[in-house]
Amino acid sequence: MAGKGKKGIILAVIAACVFAIVYFGITLTANLGKSDKEISAEDAGKKLNKLYSNINVTVADTVKGQIDLDPAEIGDSLPDISKFPVSVVNTTDSFVEIFSSTEKSGTGNDGWLNEVATAFNDAKIMIGGKQASVKIRNIASGTATDYIRSGKYIPDAFTPSNELWGEMVKANGTPTVLISKRITGNVAGVVTNKKKYDELVGKYGSLNVKTITDAIAANELSMGYTDPFASSTGLNFLVTALSTFDSSDLLSDKAVQGFERFQANVPFIASTTLQMRDAAKTGALDAFVLEYQTYVNAPDLKSGYVFTPFGVRHDSPLYALGNLPKEKLDIIKKFAEFTEQDRYQQLASDKGFNGLNEYVSELAPIEGSLLSSAQKLWKEKKDGSKPIAAVFVADVSGSMAGEPLNHLKESLLKGQKFLGKDNSIGFVSYSSEVTIDLPIAKYDTNQQSMFVGAIKSLQATGGTATFDGIIVAMKMLQDHIASNPDIKPVIFVLSDGETNEGHSLDEIRGLIETYKIPVYTIGYNANIKALESISSINEAANINADTDDVVYKIGNLLNVQM
Repeated sequence: MAGKGKKGIILAVIAACVFAIVYFGITLTANLGKSDKEISAEDAGKKLNKLYSNINVTVADTVKGQIDLDPAEIGDSLPDISKFPVSVVNTTDSFVEIFSSTEKSGTGNDGWLNEVATAFNDAKIMIGGKQASVKIRNIASGTATDYIRSGKYIPDAFTPSNELWGEMVKANGTPTVLISKRITGNVAGVVTNKKKYDELVGKYGSLNVKTITDAIAANELSMGYTDPFASSTGLNFLVTALSTFDSSDLLSDKAVQGFERFQANVPFIASTTLQMRDAAKTGALDAFVLEYQTYVNAPDLKSGYVFTPFGVRHDSPLYALGNLPKEKLDIIKKFAEFTEQDRYQQLASDKGFNGLNEYVSELAPIEGSLLSSAQKLWKEKKDGSKPIAAVFVADVSGSMAGEPLNHLKESLLKGQKFLGKDNSIGFVSYSSEVTIDLPIAKYDTNQQSMFVGAIKSLQATGGTATFDGIIVAMKMLQDHIASNPDIKPVIFVLSDGETNEGHSLDEIRGLIETYKIPVYTIGYNANIKALESISSINEAANINADTDDVVYKIGNLLNVQM
């Protein structure tokens, strides 16, 4: 890590760390009787204590800092819109800008809308005596909704994956006009490995969201889904699951109680579909959520998994936003008509869209305010009676001196507003040695004040003993679990480089495997293969990211995960 002190690195480190955060930790148990599992845990405890005793650990004096009690607003931390690439540039001055979900404004099979928009611009269509064109911006539906609802940036038009986001934008008060209910067809679904699928069909007769939620509640199916604050498929699954418990009222006591039973046995909430697929490859999941267009383009999934559709269709509706002049509305309408041409719908089919056209939405229309309430319910109930205990392990070695450390402090100070008060937080910093800046405790106002004080007190110097920092975090968590056996432990490692002092990966790999604590690691253009290996042990994630959107990511994902 030494010598890597690029400006803004740690800002990216925290952003990506939080982006990669998956809220759950696997509950650890103790005193289970004379079993091999207990003996293994006992051996791990002895090894952990031995490694810990070889580390120079300092416990810092706690210093309270001034906290800001104003509620956090994710919109305040959104990065400049230039963070999200324009995938098709307008070719004329008379144009509309369209926010597009990523599965159709990316590259390859995910670039259908870009090809259609380019063709539209090349067609030199005249509207109101002027040549019209469109500008496409590639941005995930949940993020796009945050921009629009916060008012930070409102495009002329919006085509999310499904109608749920459009309803949320409308409920927020943004003038919203549905131009097209569908510009290309898609469906959300649960993909289940064939062996488990056959087993469940044999018991339940068929597989749908109702039988899936029943199987999960009965601990017969290990399934993961994506963050309903950010993911179209995740939000769709959340409201569909709630509807299986009470279709007349998604927020009734009956629905909430059913959701709590179901959620108690959900082992995995992922920030990204890729992370979830990686977990499935390890055998940790029997099933997970996915869009059909992605499923049909993945030979390994088609051959080994069965797709079960659910919820509202993902037909990419197109909305006009704001009080637009007639000229812009006409361009949006003309573009919608342009996408409907047979050759462009055939192009969509070639890229995996327009499958399962016979599937009809299982859900009645849902108002945007109800969707927002469902998200809040999820945040409150996702952990049930098992709150999280998290230890942040921050690199403060010499290369972090100056602006990198200043960025770390700024990001944590802003992000701490989103840490749930029912969870417990600890903080460790490391260079050549390790400092326990804040012992684990419930994140009440007092702990929050000391967390702020610890952050402000950080100073950078020395080498990089990353694995020493992880050992100390594990020891803190094990001690905490001894008196709080129902917590979900997790570690976040924030580093911009490679270990050059202290213990090695080989020395702690067995401990990570035994304790089953997810260790999320993040680096920025750094050689951190060892950290990546640690994250992969328990289906956590390692991310390399840029510096532009750290505040938004830390706010958004801590809001969801903690």
